Formats: sequence, C-alpha cells, structure tokens
Amino acid sequence: MQFSFLVDPPAPSCQEGAFLPKFLPPTPANGGRFLAEVNKELEIRVKAQATDAKINNIVVSGPANIRKHQNTQGEFVLRWTPLPDDHGQHFVICFAVEAVKSPAVYQSEMRCVVVEARSEIVKSHVICNESSMTVSVEKASFPRLHEDHMQLNDPSNTACSLQRHSNSTHIIAIIPLNACGTQIEEDNENLIFKNEITTVDNPSDLITRKHQMEVQFYCQYPKQGNVSLSFVAHRKNITVWEKGFGTFTYQFEFYPNNQFQTMMDPAAYPLEYDIGNRIYMKIKATSSVNNTELFVESCRAAPYDNPNYQPTYSIFENGCKMDPTVQIHSPAEQKEFKFSMEAFKFIGLNNQVYISCSVMMCEAGNSNTRCSKGCINSTSTSPPRPKREAVIQSASHFVSQGPLRLRRSAESVRATATNLNLNLVFIAGCVLAAVGMVCGVVVYRAKVSKVKYQPLPTFES
Repeated sequence: MQFSFLVDPPAPSCQEGAFLPKFLPPTPANGGRFLAEVNKELEIRVKAQATDAKINNIVVSGPANIRKHQNTQGEFVLRWTPLPDDHGQHFVICFAVEAVKSPAVYQSEMRCVVVEARSEIVKSHVICNESSMTVSVEKASFPRLHEDHMQLNDPSNTACSLQRHSNSTHIIAIIPLNACGTQIEEDNENLIFKNEITTVDNPSDLITRKHQMEVQFYCQYPKQGNVSLSFVAHRKNITVWEKGFGTFTYQFEFYPNNQFQTMMDPAAYPLEYDIGNRIYMKIKATSSVNNTELFVESCRAAPYDNPNYQPTYSIFENGCKMDPTVQIHSPAEQKEFKFSMEAFKFIGLNNQVYISCSVMMCEAGNSNTRCSKGCINSTSTSPPRPKREAVIQSASHFVSQGPLRLRRSAESVRATATNLNLNLVFIAGCVLAAVGMVCGVVVYRAKVSKVKYQPLPTFES
C-alpha cells in the first residue's frame, strides 16, 4: 500500500479565526454527548469563521451513512440516522472545518462528539401539506402529561390550541405554515418550516428558567425559486442629533463579567448562555455636551428585534426593576448604565432573545427632568414631561442588542453518560405534496434562524 501527501505552505498566522477556522456556536464542545433514536435522524450543527480565508468545507469521520450540507446561515449540518443494528452502541463523530486562501487550505482544530443509539422514545407522525403541517404524538410517550399543559410556539391564536384536535390517545395539531409561531429556515435546496410542542407548568407563563420537554417538528419543501438572506447579528451604535444636546451616540453591549472592561466580540454574536447564567450589559452615551446624564426608562426582552413585537417580557418599566434577578451595577460615570440578570428563554421554539431599551439624555442635577425622578411605580402619578423648548432632556430613543441564544444542553456537558442531554432529530414521515417531496421531522431543542421567504395565504382563526 502506498500513500502520497500534499504539504501546504505554513499559515501566515496560527491565531484561531484568522486563517485557521475558529468554531462558533452552535458547534458542540469537544467531548459533547448526544442521544439518538433508532431510525430517527440526529442533527449536529457546526459553524466556524476565518477573517483572512474563506470557509468552504467540513471534513467528517463517523458512521458510514452520515450526511453533511451547508445552510444559508453558513452553518454545516451533519445528519445521521441510527439503524436497528446500532442499538445500544456508542459512535464517535469527528469533524474539522476547512478554509481556503488560494492556493493554501487551512483546517480548524478537530472536535469529536459521542452519540449513543437507543430505542424509540417518542412515537410521532408528521404530514406535510401544501400550506400546513399535521403532527400527532402518542400520549403514552408523555406519561402524566395532558394537552392543557402543552402548547405550540405561539398559542395566542385559538386555532393553535392543542385541545382542538386532540383525542384520548393522541395529541394532534394542525399548524398553518404562516401561523401559530411557525418559523422558517433554509439551506441551498430547501425551505424548512418549524414549530414546537412545549410543556409548561402554567399556560400563561411567557418565559422560563427551567429545562422543559420540547418536541420540535418541521416540514421540508424544495425551493421553487431563489430565496435571499441578509442577516447581521450584532447591532451597531445609534447616533442621534438633538437641539441643545448636539450629536451623541448610544452604545449597547454585553460583557463577560461584572468588571465591564472588554465587551463581547461582535463576531461572536449570537451570544450563547446556559439557563440561569448571569448576563452583563452596559448602555453608554457619548456626547460632546458636558453636564449630561443617561437614564434608562424601560428595557424589554423579545424573541425578535422588533419594538412592536408582542408579547414582550419586561426587565425595567418606568425606571423600575421588573425582573427579580436584575442587579444594577455602579456606573463609572453619569453617561452609562450597567446591569445584569439571569439568562432565560421564551417558552416555545424561541431560543433567541433580544434586549431593547428606551433611553434618554438629561441635564445633570436638574430636578425637573425625567432622569431625576428615577423609578416611578404604576400607582404613582407620572410627572408631566417638561416642554422640549426648555432643552433639559432629550426625547426617548430606542436601542437594542442581541440575539442571545440558549445553549443546547448537550453543548454544556463534557463528562459522563448520566448527564446526557437530549438533542435529537426524529424523522417522523415523508409525504408527497403539490410542491414535490416533503419531509416531516420531529426535533428536540433545535436552534432557529430568521430568513426572508415567499408570502403565504393569510390564516385567520
């Protein structure tokens, strides 16, 4: 047996992220562990960046029937379906990402994860229609759970109630592709519509800091035309001009700890946290006008970067703390506001969170400004805003940053099988629809992405 080797020239820099690809979330950690069910698809997502070379390939070793492709978000998706003979065995899947700057090829570090193949847990079936998805789950798969404590991604529409079609043996949902919180993702060949059935202790809850049972399902449709994507995660600074204050800039950033010294790298967005981790944030105003101060009137969290999105989760309202985990940190100057809180996620498919705040600038030390009033609770009479002509405070301005994402359970585990977390993808069925071959899939705790897509008929309850 003979071998030949091609030796590339040395990399100009050995710093990860320059020529050598650097892994980014949602790439699982080296040594991560996954559970996969026999005859159901497991999905692993890998993302990397290289500022001085072009990411173009992923090299994978593992089971013979493992597949790979790249989606429009620049992520590599690895898919593997265990066979009946694989039951009870452990499989190692290793991968490395390649970047090219002609004529050289540069590789990332190699990471490996361990997958345990086990028998079927959830019995489910998905039917993909031209404008809707139908999913049925055997109630026996969820002992002691009832549809009263399960919901779709957006249960606000009565047509999205799981009680509407369920019976004594199955939880049944019929979900329009443009309602009930259905979200869309794409790769080069397909559009993927996703939703999720989630368990909740209280159906009226909006957020949670607990790990729930989440069963995601999706339908995959071949593209009928080109779909474009334009997405920049990190939000830039906001520059404003106002009479009496001149030009000033708001900067909203996240920090790794309570020292607030080095902000999180914009290239690292979306930032990932475990539930309950503390998130450190700072809003800073830069102005050439002296004797001014910054005031944060409200901050809210939402799964989208849209100030009009409802419902939102209040962090501050009227200058008052609303979330019990919020801590306000001492500012270094009057033009900055530092605070932190424990990470959470919105109940349902929304693994991402944007933080948006309403802020203003005031003349420092003036008792007639809104800044000087501080927290005004709902039972108090709000003081009238001073006339703008007085030029002692600016208008309110909207700043936002994000997204933050809940880290997959499997990514935060390194060690023993007793702590294995589910991150499974289940093929529930494939059917032919008018648009061609369509696949329905059930998934645990998968990530979401936002993309542009073709309009669908409006759905009304």
